[in-house]
Amino acid sequence: MERGVQRWAVDISKWDPTPQDFSFALSLLPLHDHNSIIRFVRLEDRKRALVSRLLQYALVHEVLGIPNNEIVIKRTLEGKPYLEYGEISTEFPNFNFNTSHHGDYVAIASEPLCLVGLDIVSPVIPWKETVIDFIYNFSFYFSSLEWDNIVSAGTCDDILVEFYRYWSLKEAYVKAIGTGITHGLDKVEFHRSSLANISVKIAGRAMPEWRFWLSELGKRHLVSVARGHPRSATESYKKTLKHVEFDDEEFHKGLHLPNMEFVFRTVEQLVQSERSSMGMSRPIESWSCKPSSSPTTQILSSFSTPNSMDSNSCNCKFGKSMGGSLISVD
Repeated sequence: MERGVQRWAVDISKWDPTPQDFSFALSLLPLHDHNSIIRFVRLEDRKRALVSRLLQYALVHEVLGIPNNEIVIKRTLEGKPYLEYGEISTEFPNFNFNTSHHGDYVAIASEPLCLVGLDIVSPVIPWKETVIDFIYNFSFYFSSLEWDNIVSAGTCDDILVEFYRYWSLKEAYVKAIGTGITHGLDKVEFHRSSLANISVKIAGRAMPEWRFWLSELGKRHLVSVARGHPRSATESYKKTLKHVEFDDEEFHKGLHLPNMEFVFRTVEQLVQSERSSMGMSRPIESWSCKPSSSPTTQILSSFSTPNSMDSNSCNCKFGKSMGGSLISVD
């Protein structure tokens, strides 16, 4: 089953598409996906949404061998993407995936049996707000143990990174089970002795049927992966799964599969994968992805970037607003 464990990531800062490039990549996706991409005003947000969809179709095609025109990806009522199997038969008992994007990266993770949740965070500095003021806005999402670990982490920068570590783990968990509901998130308590030794308690009860990984993706981006039992899924998400119950031996095998390192893909590779799936075998002859003085580059350069941070002072300012609740099921 190890082939069903996939971890892919794309650095979208390396993709500077012309309008024609963007339109061509968009045209490779089903029409019903287009509005969810072009509804965004900022080009960076459109890029994240587009690459997220490209990753989903490319991964399903490459891992399961399903032709592009036969792949049907839908979303639950809570917004979690899933593959509609229909008459499709796979070698995996419960293939599912999850995507995430933040900052420069868009990523996808898949599992052959267990639920999978994925979350990327970039510990950016909030706009016109101190780190302490910012994190206090979300204090009720953390247990007293987690909160003590966050506020006693050290410098302003240390506190911010520790906050995002816990937050990323919580998002990975709620995205794995398929809910964006934040109520009771303080009852989801994480224990970390290292980035590779992470456990969770739900309402004080240890949950050995869950495993978590937290690592650095690059450029101060953190990524969390959650893997857990399908019976933990929301009712709407359970209906999309092939199986919810497994015997202990089979589940244990799926739970303890190796966690793969993230493989970095380019947008060009994803586009070529889509073209190949559609029977378009000729390589792309013209593709603008290098920084240039094109209108696209000018638009991107006008976006605000994170301000510098004084790691020795808690008066540091954030350069990006989180825009309300951080919970998502992207």
